Amino acid sequence: MTAQVGIADVAAAAGVSRTTVSLVLNNAQSRISDETKTRVRRIATEIGYSPNSVARSLRTRRTRTIGLISDRIATTPFAGRMLAGVHDVARENEYLVFLVNTDGESQIERDAIRALAGQQVDRVIYASMWHQELRAPAELPSSAVFLDCRPIGSNHAAVVPDDRAGGAAAVSELIAAGHRRIAYVDTTENPRPVAADLRWRGYLDVLKAAGLPIDPRLHVREELSAAGGRRATESLLRLPPHSRPTAVFFFNDRMAVGAYAAANALRLEIPRDVSVFGFDDQQLVASELDPPLSTVALPHYEMGRWAMEMALDQRPPPESTYLMTCPVIRRASVGPPSPSPTKTG
Repeated sequence: MTAQVGIADVAAAAGVSRTTVSLVLNNAQSRISDETKTRVRRIATEIGYSPNSVARSLRTRRTRTIGLISDRIATTPFAGRMLAGVHDVARENEYLVFLVNTDGESQIERDAIRALAGQQVDRVIYASMWHQELRAPAELPSSAVFLDCRPIGSNHAAVVPDDRAGGAAAVSELIAAGHRRIAYVDTTENPRPVAADLRWRGYLDVLKAAGLPIDPRLHVREELSAAGGRRATESLLRLPPHSRPTAVFFFNDRMAVGAYAAANALRLEIPRDVSVFGFDDQQLVASELDPPLSTVALPHYEMGRWAMEMALDQRPPPESTYLMTCPVIRRASVGPPSPSPTKTG
């Protein structure tokens, strides 16, 4: 095995003291000339010096590692962009991330927290596949950062998508296109997703601000699937002509997919006869529909970056859970309302 090149080797090759090498390679303030600094760094690179991470961690009491505990993020492409955000910030700051996927098993979670503590990770990120409200595990350190979930009864720093503002943004887009009868297709999922109520409130906020009536017939709950979205759309489009919606806002893109099947079955065209708006900007779904689906994106990547920056103390602690903006993605599924309702079967 080749011996590791150390500070003493760099010092001997550069003709300077070990202290000088240490000061230069650790970017410490000193009176060392720029010429000497350049020579030391060049020689360190040429002879293959790399810092001893164990010695450095003993000296600084930091291991430059972060533990990330998640339920199913690692196995879910839909939420994988959160991991990309976390890892990008880690790389930029020369940190290593230990990822543990618990599959929602509480015992695995407890074991993971203990194992990461044994590895002396500098900080822990506690992540969820979707927006949830959770109680922090008793073993979780107080410095842990929550990602895509809100802590109940604790003061952990946390970031979640601003689902209410995202719902409001979607409905505002439809109103701007001229729509006045806008339906909201909700989910019957139990337990009810936190995001469902928030997006519904955003829908109501905008209708009330615009002075539009709240018609209970335009709030439909269905199974969280394309089939559920189809059934909801068919029931809405079979309302009497002057009662039916000219636009439909769906809880998520999966349900919005069903609107396309419903429109086809009823011989209607999107967006000529009905405009459709989703939520999530799900990869390989929203942009691939015909016409491509207008939607609100979940800021997974940005939330991942925020959580890692918070873990590295690069952001001031928020006074409450940080709400990350959900951007509107405009595509071709939204147009002006049809001047005369089309007959349906």
